[in-house]
Amino acid sequence: MILSASEISRRLSEGNLIIDPYSRESQQPASYDLRVAEDTVLPKGACTLVHSIEWVELPTDVAATLRCRSSFARRGVLLGGGFVDPGFRGQLTLCLVNAGSEDVCLEQGNRVVQMIMQTVLNGDTLYQGRYQDSRGTVQTR
Repeated sequence: MILSASEISRRLSEGNLIIDPYSRESQQPASYDLRVAEDTVLPKGACTLVHSIEWVELPTDVAATLRCRSSFARRGVLLGGGFVDPGFRGQLTLCLVNAGSEDVCLEQGNRVVQMIMQTVLNGDTLYQGRYQDSRGTVQTR
């Protein structure tokens, strides 16, 4: 089941979910828009790594799917990789591919990626991978 805006707000207020800094403008009816942390140019035909402003901590019963926002997809921006396991903590490195015909400029704070959170039933394993507690843009490890 996908978490609604009210469920996301409830979990945030109870401390069961962390999105910091949280932006009311980024809250959508059934997703949260992640913002880029720095000005970046996405050159046409290239994959560019950029990290979110937000520090995210998912509880044991929540996973997230990442999707490029349609306003950027219409310009040819695609998102590579797009799943966040329960128990993940850190800033998210976003793999943005510009398949469009022109470079795309991103300004710090642009809402580029939707994080769609869903419940995980009977989850008993948490993420403990090499990207745990990521800060900034993280290259492959």
